[in-house]
Amino acid sequence: MSSHPQFSLVLSGGGLKGLAHVGVFRALGERGLVPSVVVGTSIGALIAAAWATGMPIEEMEDRALRVQRKDVFRVAHLDMALRRMLAPAVYRREPLDHLIASLVGDRTFPDLAHRLVVNTADLTTGQQMLWGLPGFDNVRVSDAVFASCALPGILPPRIIQGHTCMDGAVVENLPVRAALAAQAAPIIAVDVGGAGGERVGIERKGFAAVYSRGLEIVMAEMIAENLREWSTPPVVLVRPNVDRVSMFAFNRTPYLIAEGYRATHAALDALPDRLDTLPPGLHPQREVEITVDRERCVGCGVCISRSPQVFKWDDERKAKVYNPLQWWSPLGDGTIEACPTQAITAAQLWPPIRTHD
Repeated sequence: MSSHPQFSLVLSGGGLKGLAHVGVFRALGERGLVPSVVVGTSIGALIAAAWATGMPIEEMEDRALRVQRKDVFRVAHLDMALRRMLAPAVYRREPLDHLIASLVGDRTFPDLAHRLVVNTADLTTGQQMLWGLPGFDNVRVSDAVFASCALPGILPPRIIQGHTCMDGAVVENLPVRAALAAQAAPIIAVDVGGAGGERVGIERKGFAAVYSRGLEIVMAEMIAENLREWSTPPVVLVRPNVDRVSMFAFNRTPYLIAEGYRATHAALDALPDRLDTLPPGLHPQREVEITVDRERCVGCGVCISRSPQVFKWDDERKAKVYNPLQWWSPLGDGTIEACPTQAITAAQLWPPIRTHD
């Protein structure tokens, strides 16, 4: 890709896995791709806000590598002891407030070097609140970022202009619709939710592990639902391989940055053309040949319910592929992962044997 089109960059939440976003910015910078607006949720909002101040990528990487647990999570012992179940959150607000202030200072949105939109949700009404849009930009960036990071029950919500705001992941963890509110342009969307893959023994690792795993699953389903019927503008979906990294892991930062960098280059390398000339829908797409292992298939019908244009029942009431050659979007893998017996495979055809419509 040699062009430099206007585009929106969308960064998802995902706990500490979101440090992969730092690598995303490095990869984009190497290609000369500068987003005209960045829309972030949770840690995606935090990383985006640091970049939006004009912070060099080298400093962003250095800051990311130095973040420790105490810089984000300190148990609210006094609140928990005195208020018990009425405590606003498990963790205190002060450490994260200090970290965010060290990155963005006391700026409001118009003070930033780059345009930023921060995704939050109103705890009272359930509405999505997008700070940085016209009419919602004369507020402190640090307050909006804190609210976007405030996982329900984990960190306390933040009141902004009379709205009690919490993590926007509860309404749209990968806020592609919010990007449309900011501008009509192609979107590069980076999903670090990482719900795929099997996680053995989560139930034995305590409250935080079970809670975060549940969030990952919910957020992944929400993203898939939002994108399943997506038409326009084109969305390039970048999914770093962070499935097996905990949302609360502080010891995987070098890997996360490197994986965000790798995944961004890989997704952009797979595009057939410039961002602004891509057809509507999700990208990158690949041609695959889909098969079902009849020995493994038990006829549960999950694949048929998810992809009726690909699968149907055969005479023995097992899944049969009646359209095996598919242009597979990044969401296509969800059909494979949904099969409880792992009976479905999708072999990529290279070079493609037919022309994309």
